[in-house]
Amino acid sequence: MTRFQPNLPQGYRLVSFDSIGSTNDEAKRLALDGASEGTLVWAREQTAGRGRRGRVWVSPRGNLYTSLILRPDCLVSQAVQLGFVAALAVGGALQAILPRLEPLAYKWPNDVLINGRKIAGVLLESEVTAASGLSFLVIGVGVNLVASPRDMEFPATSVVEDGWGAILPEVMLESFAHHFQSWSNRWRLEGFAPARAAWLATAATSPGELIRVRLESTALEGRFLDLDESGALLLDSAGEHRYISAGEIFPANR
Repeated sequence: MTRFQPNLPQGYRLVSFDSIGSTNDEAKRLALDGASEGTLVWAREQTAGRGRRGRVWVSPRGNLYTSLILRPDCLVSQAVQLGFVAALAVGGALQAILPRLEPLAYKWPNDVLINGRKIAGVLLESEVTAASGLSFLVIGVGVNLVASPRDMEFPATSVVEDGWGAILPEVMLESFAHHFQSWSNRWRLEGFAPARAAWLATAATSPGELIRVRLESTALEGRFLDLDESGALLLDSAGEHRYISAGEIFPANR
């Protein structure tokens, strides 16, 4: 384990590693063992990092890989909103460290883009009780600070590769934790509306824009209409309004 201790919000506990398979897997293990909300797993390198749908998340040193344990008193469907909260926290942290960073946008459901290329992603994993309640939620965050994967279907970039300078992972970790704490406190007090409004104000997809939405076994094309009160994407597909809770979006011509 590393010994560096970033200045984290009150109630957070850092569990840090030089190298680990997956911070999300470790966070889930700790949560099952009773780790408290605010436990933050951080690794300088992942050897088995993964993104949504089990995809490999290339994890070289220099980027940020962290997973936060939460135990919110809410329905599983509401906990999904914390993915948007986490994306806003990543964006806020980047802009706090690099105040002149302007071409930043959010891609549904919870990716962060710079100049139209992915710089960060969020992975939510949860454990549900026998009574269908939420036992815990793990929010995994990966931010490309120095390097990004090549040959991806959706183009990626990093802070360094995009010419914005260098950010140490521990600095990004500290900034993310404080921004997340601020946004999550607001979410608990005011609900999803403030996060939804902030996300939409900087969304990569504009209302009326033609997009392609890839689902588990099919794909839909249509016009992006809105983000509903739960975080679902509202799509106008051939005149039919479709509410999509999980999927990936691409420009219609890709």
